[in-house]
Amino acid sequence: MLAFDAVLFDCDGVLVDSEPITHRVLRDLLAETGWEMTHEECMGIFLGKAVRAETARIEAHTGRPLTDAWMAEFYARRNVALAAELQAIPGAAEAVAAVRERLGGRIACASGADREKVELQLAKTGLAPLFAGQVFSGHEMPRTKPAPDVYLAAAAALGVPPARCLVVEDSATGVTAGVAAGATVVGYSPGGPGHDVAEALRAAGAQKIITRMDELPGLLDAA
Repeated sequence: MLAFDAVLFDCDGVLVDSEPITHRVLRDLLAETGWEMTHEECMGIFLGKAVRAETARIEAHTGRPLTDAWMAEFYARRNVALAAELQAIPGAAEAVAAVRERLGGRIACASGADREKVELQLAKTGLAPLFAGQVFSGHEMPRTKPAPDVYLAAAAALGVPPARCLVVEDSATGVTAGVAAGATVVGYSPGGPGHDVAEALRAAGAQKIITRMDELPGLLDAA
């Protein structure tokens, strides 16, 4: 008997190595708007969050309103950079394919990001066919992460109770969302930029930490 009936994957930092690229673009645009910071500081503030979740902080530092036009400029620059530079997380495609095979297709990509970004990234890295029709965006929910809405929607679409779902996350914000949904959460923490450290993931509620994606399929086996 398998320990789980479905696996719900975050996208950024779990399937694709997008965070350093996205936060470089965000840092540069914020600097042009009047808020100077390092790349590391930018990731420390925004990792795992929607940019709009930090509207008040952005407006306080820049002295300007966070407009739809500014966000559109960010999305456009971000997408150009991702289309040119993005790569999959090492071993992600093989791990997802193995999990999908064992679970009879009961997997989903449940991201806190906007759908355009998620679908661009999955297409760019060749992962899109593995998640056909099973992609969920937090921007289309009443609340995005750290609220559980996107994970609850993904579990419902797969017809699997959240308690029988394994969530794979690399940020404390995402782990919080998975725990709030009632799922078991495994934290992916390979080290390096773009991922929260293992201690932060555990503190948010991750029950296990993996450092390589090839460790994931083995977690489906019941103890």
